[in-house]
Amino acid sequence: MADPRTYRPKTGDIPTDAGVYRFRDRDGRVIYVGKAKSLRSRLTSYFQDLRLLHPRTRTMVTTAASVEWTVVRNEVEALQLEYAWIKEYDPRFNVKYRDDKSYPYLAVTMSDEVPRAQVMRGRKKPGTRYFGPFTHAWAIRDTLDQLMRVFPMRTCSAGVYRRAEASGRPCLLGYIDKCSAPCVGNVTHEEHRAIAEDFCAFMAGDSARFTRDIERRMKAASAELDFEQAARLRDDLGALEKVLQKSAIVFDDATDADVFGLVEDELEAAVQVFHVRGGRIRGQRGWVTDKASEAGVGTPELIERILLEVYGEREGKDDVPREVLVPVLPGEPDDVRDWLRQRRGGVVDLRVPQRGDKRELAATVTKNAEQALARHKVSRAGDLTARSQALEELQENLGLPEAPLRIECFDISHVQGTNVVGSMVVFEDGLPRKSEYRRFIVAGTEDADGTLRNDDVAAMHEVLTRRFARLARETANGDETTPVSGEVDADDRAGSLRDEDGRLKKFAYRPQLLVVDGGRPQVDAAARALAEVGFADIPVVGLAKRLEEVWLADDDFPVILPRTSEALYLLQRVRDEAHRFAITFHRERRSKAMTVSALDGIAGLGPAKQKALLQHFGTVKAIRAADAEALQEVKGVGPALAESVVRALSSNEGSPAVNVITGEVLE
Repeated sequence: MADPRTYRPKTGDIPTDAGVYRFRDRDGRVIYVGKAKSLRSRLTSYFQDLRLLHPRTRTMVTTAASVEWTVVRNEVEALQLEYAWIKEYDPRFNVKYRDDKSYPYLAVTMSDEVPRAQVMRGRKKPGTRYFGPFTHAWAIRDTLDQLMRVFPMRTCSAGVYRRAEASGRPCLLGYIDKCSAPCVGNVTHEEHRAIAEDFCAFMAGDSARFTRDIERRMKAASAELDFEQAARLRDDLGALEKVLQKSAIVFDDATDADVFGLVEDELEAAVQVFHVRGGRIRGQRGWVTDKASEAGVGTPELIERILLEVYGEREGKDDVPREVLVPVLPGEPDDVRDWLRQRRGGVVDLRVPQRGDKRELAATVTKNAEQALARHKVSRAGDLTARSQALEELQENLGLPEAPLRIECFDISHVQGTNVVGSMVVFEDGLPRKSEYRRFIVAGTEDADGTLRNDDVAAMHEVLTRRFARLARETANGDETTPVSGEVDADDRAGSLRDEDGRLKKFAYRPQLLVVDGGRPQVDAAARALAEVGFADIPVVGLAKRLEEVWLADDDFPVILPRTSEALYLLQRVRDEAHRFAITFHRERRSKAMTVSALDGIAGLGPAKQKALLQHFGTVKAIRAADAEALQEVKGVGPALAESVVRALSSNEGSPAVNVITGEVLE
């Protein structure tokens, strides 16, 4: 634990301007990001008597080794920079938003030459229109199935589209008129884009225009005695109405709003948001956050952080609505309104609903938040108290100098010495930090006769040696113990722990505890690897599967933790996650190894160039039909390589790619 007095900046050196500040630990890692109207007033509040600080704030300032700040012109810039830094550094003492599920969206890839409608999760991509989020992926597919009658746009993958384009035959959806089949020229690309734009307009809330148009055309067809066309239009109208019935009508058609609900206790807060477009609820989303992760955060500050989280990566009128209804106004509502207006490109009404339908809907959203928090409380993995207890028990039972805030676990996976891989998973504050997971390809150990030998211990030694040798190289030139406080530029490099682009290096931080999957042999191999690369002071334990014994280096007998121990539960979660991550990677490599392609074995044609050729031509058959000049159009393929490909494919013509296990032809 550091003494905050060792890195406290002089009060006169801290500006009174608005700005954003960062606390770093002794490894140079950012552990907290905050903003302030007056940097001097805010920062000096952290360096008062430790007994007067909130326990979590006290832990943060004693973990930190330096503080730095960047001055900005106004509060809006401070909001933007704070959000950018929190996203970049993911500081462990800032509020953590854990979405209770990965919500699916209905996405339309308008940036593609031929837009595609599909289910999409994860980070949003530029040039793609998103609708939702939906509660279930099957709800999106059901919606698409209904709407394809009226808006027959493409839903197939790039590979299916290219194969249909090459063969001149549409897929099944093209034959049953649920796709306009631009792949075979049934419609032009411009006509298909118009269909996609109408689809997006309907999903964005402009539904009345389409229902009125279909109803008018249906009546006209009936008047002209074209009853077959009238029946088709009647079914189209029924499909649209079925989709609309699934969206509850809450306001008039002109209302576009996001309605937020918040329920909190001393430690945690649950957040729900309903997305209303065209007067209908189009999607719902929820978070749970550990309030205790950041001291001194009241409800207004929490609302501000929630709005930053929701709209930080959104831009435009489709993603930022005209109205944002919140239970409590943020701490600086005018600054947040200005920031939202910049994101939308127009006026945004940020307010607390006082009466009428909007207040009733806000109460419903809050009720959902109450239920979400109640469900979360029964989830043991998300219990902050249980996680803190687990870390304290590990420190006590394993004799560690401090609670292991960062735990790394390693596992080996293979089948009889083939396709050997290793995994590294990271847990911080008892929760997985998936952005820092790593995978290792391990060369199998051979016997004297050249056969592969099953040697988990040697593989574990190799993986750990590579991981900590990398850590030794990346920290060799950096002075990690000397705290430096003061004003910095926004692109500060933080010494040797950051690369030239300012990004964190892959293995820049050391763990407080290293866990291996296995017993005494694996622990000894891990301890030997650490000693060889100069990290013998890092504690190592192994968790044996059979009796869940905890083995320590140089101990003849294992530590037996009680079956109800939170520490044992945490070690099991870490071990099981490392095993899952390793076996997933092993299966990927084994699957690739079992596939034999006609492109394999061609000198100079590695996986990257094979992929480039397949992306350009679509199939191996098309590559075989191309001449050397056509092959050279692909980036990275020169004249010599093109001639080699032509000769190799002409010599093994008729030998397609085959799965060696099932015999399935993959070409």
